[in-house]
Amino acid sequence: MRFESILASLRGNISSVFVGRQEAVDLIITAIISGGHVLIDDVPGVGKTTLAKSVARSIDALFRRIQFTPDLLPSDVFGVSYYNQKTQEFEYRPGPIMANVVLADEINRATPRTQSALLEAMQEGQVTVDGRSHRLPAPFLVLATQNPVETEGTFPLPEAELDRFLLTVHLGYPSPEAERLIVARSRDNDPWSSLSPVMGSQDVLDLQAEARKVFLHDAVADYAIALAGATRTTSGVLLGASPRAVAGLCRAAQVRALLQGRDFVLPDDIQVLWLPVMEHRLVLTAEGRLRGHRPADILMGVMDSVLVPVEEVRPS
Repeated sequence: MRFESILASLRGNISSVFVGRQEAVDLIITAIISGGHVLIDDVPGVGKTTLAKSVARSIDALFRRIQFTPDLLPSDVFGVSYYNQKTQEFEYRPGPIMANVVLADEINRATPRTQSALLEAMQEGQVTVDGRSHRLPAPFLVLATQNPVETEGTFPLPEAELDRFLLTVHLGYPSPEAERLIVARSRDNDPWSSLSPVMGSQDVLDLQAEARKVFLHDAVADYAIALAGATRTTSGVLLGASPRAVAGLCRAAQVRALLQGRDFVLPDDIQVLWLPVMEHRLVLTAEGRLRGHRPADILMGVMDSVLVPVEEVRPS
């Protein structure tokens, strides 16, 4: 199957530079093909920028990195309109958001004003400057990072913005074997020098269209809906999964099925993606936080409590 070979090449190409969990690579690929965005919640130095650059180069995409700081203004990200004296007209000067893959580094260091300005770009695929809308290039992927340890001088992301991220990815520290490989690669050669694209933007768009054709049985969709509904009635949860989260979960499950070489979604696809899709969206009550509850534990408890469909879910 053509798409299987393309996806295998993409996996291998990214992994030739990024040394880390294969699950993280698969989640990033899932987000690209789903048309979603990713929040990477991890400590500095574990390969977040390397992963983002590897993804961009592998799909022959324009990459931009934006360092979010408290003094960063929306115009620094989205661009400005300026008056061209030669043409005597206002012209749009694009900002770094005009790229296929945008690394929003330490996004929680920006003020709420700049954070909220990202909502239009992430949801609508466009930015509005001085009343004029400008389409972002396709495909468009935001990889946002935040440091879960250092919180001084940060602004927590609002729930509305968190809900725009399809997935949360945790890279974690590499194993000793992987860390030796990182040291060897950085000592012996430049891993970027041998990294070439294995697909183009049109291939990504074709994969997105192909993923939408993957069959999603009503029973599997109902399973995802039941899981999300259970989060809204669970003790200790203030804000459960939104309908947008359910739609994103099903869309990501279609992509995972495609990655596995299937043309239909299994309940297993929903279960594997349940935590990455939902963990950042769950808001706990004050009592729940005081009791030491974690969103991940609650989500796993919800998954254990909801019956898995036993119907035949292949297309008839």
